[in-house]
Amino acid sequence: MMPTMNSIKSLARLALPLALVVGVSACATPFKADVSRFAVPLPAPQGQTFAVVAEDPKLAGGLEFALYADVVAKELEELGYARASSPEAANLLVRFDYGVDNGRERVRTDLNGGFGFGDPFFGRFGRFGGFGGFNRGYAFGFYDPFLGGGFGGSEVRSYTIYSSDVDVKIDRTADGQRLFEGKAEAVSRSNRLPNLVPNLVDALFTDFPGGSGETVRITIKDDGKTVRPVK
Repeated sequence: MMPTMNSIKSLARLALPLALVVGVSACATPFKADVSRFAVPLPAPQGQTFAVVAEDPKLAGGLEFALYADVVAKELEELGYARASSPEAANLLVRFDYGVDNGRERVRTDLNGGFGFGDPFFGRFGRFGGFGGFNRGYAFGFYDPFLGGGFGGSEVRSYTIYSSDVDVKIDRTADGQRLFEGKAEAVSRSNRLPNLVPNLVDALFTDFPGGSGETVRITIKDDGKTVRPVK
């Protein structure tokens, strides 16, 4: 029996959502961040209390900061630490900062289904250059959900990229000793901090506290994470 026009249209309507889901899944791009960490030997967490405070006084008390600080706090709780009732009552003071720059224009050339890309993002980006005078010799992890070449001929496109980072420092309140410093950095097509900060925090606390003085690239995917050194 030959299918009628109405049945073909019905099947097409049913197939469209599935095609959209498959298309979105195929285009999903993992989030990549470069993470640098420095730490003294840390004892295993045994319920020590902590409080997350703003490194930048201008962020203190803000609702946006409170949202991101809660992301950091949940990571620490999963490790076995406990939230203190106040910074004064905490065993550990966690200084947290985050930011994204104003962006820079970049040009991409699509060539016969691929793309030529001449800027691997080496070098420092303003305040995203590392800890104080620490000069990193590696490229940022690049998270770009829009990269992908067209077909036939070549096309030059201009777009904006943004550098973002989160910075965490942990001090012992009893004597003020610095126990941990960590920074996660990424370059992306997005400057939306509500999307960037949770991913950067997730990368920073992957395999916490990590190897002191080591820089690794953390790739966050739907099916898990991968960690590899940055050369």
